[in-house]
Amino acid sequence: MSEVYAARRARLRERCHAGGSAAALVTRPANVRYLAGASPRGAALLLARHEDILLCQSPPGDQPYEGRLDEALRVQVLSQPSGGDPAVAAADLAQSQGADSLAVEEHHLTVARHRALASVAPRLRLRDLGNAVEQLRVVKDEEEISLLRIGAEIADQALGELLESILVGRTERHLALELERRLVDHGADGPAFPTSVATGPNAGRRGHRPTDRRVEEGDFLSVCLGASYRGYRCELGRTFVIGTSPADWQIQLYDLVFAAQRAGREALVPGVACRDVDRAARQVLEAAGFGEHLTPLTGHGVGLENDEDPQLSPSAMGKLDACVPVTIEPGVHIPGRGGVRIDDTLVVRPEADGGPELLTITTKELLAL
Repeated sequence: MSEVYAARRARLRERCHAGGSAAALVTRPANVRYLAGASPRGAALLLARHEDILLCQSPPGDQPYEGRLDEALRVQVLSQPSGGDPAVAAADLAQSQGADSLAVEEHHLTVARHRALASVAPRLRLRDLGNAVEQLRVVKDEEEISLLRIGAEIADQALGELLESILVGRTERHLALELERRLVDHGADGPAFPTSVATGPNAGRRGHRPTDRRVEEGDFLSVCLGASYRGYRCELGRTFVIGTSPADWQIQLYDLVFAAQRAGREALVPGVACRDVDRAARQVLEAAGFGEHLTPLTGHGVGLENDEDPQLSPSAMGKLDACVPVTIEPGVHIPGRGGVRIDDTLVVRPEADGGPELLTITTKELLAL
């Protein structure tokens, strides 16, 4: 993988040089990991003129962190008793090597930290690197996609096992904890995000935090979970009915959300505008009179972070490329009654390759549990 990380850093260095910066400083942990293979706590990555240096407060082997550090990197451990700030030390090092400008991730630096950089290296012109690394991360290589695929398999397994157990009488909180345990049992690093289990009037609410409400006969049960596998995070959401015979309103609402989700999935082709994917799913629900109950976005990118670019929303800019993994997750929550949410992780693929690749394969049939 060393050549992969080196190629990523080379692309970033080219962007920096084109923007007039002699060196770049990366501090956002997910971005450090993308470029270095791992992100020890508090580490900063300096892309200098002739070499790439990872600065950290203690030897990487002495602290737990996900990933495997690129062995081609030079690691510099700060010698100050307190450890010092790796970002500040990196700016000082860049100046000592003769750089006249340094691109930094202003969206990640605090004001105090930015001032410290300027103070320790007054001859450096600090430029904004912007979201350059995040933009490089949008399109995934096949190795990254394979890690997402494994994470999706783990999430599918965990949810499938839970559905075979007795659910009535158990609390949302208990079910969420069991799902997270099952994720780890099947090989995940841990949950990709806090697992959401929502029942009855809570069902279908995006980002619902589990409560002590107990599952009852006739409830909608909506679950949203994800596995983190070697740092890459997938997302899976399904809605079920507790009992043997769903009510007519539950069937109608489920069929509507399913149709919206299918429309969003079918819109995933290379070159499609992000807002058009959102519109494909959203208009199905708006036409049925549920516009006021919709969330601000229909989906988003996934990868080293659970919520990455691109965003699939009415105001989203840009178009989707091939090999971009995204979620399609429309839903409707009716206050006081509950609702439905269906959430898949897919990879954009051209039609010649079979169209969008579905990573999360748990059935979307309305099951009565």
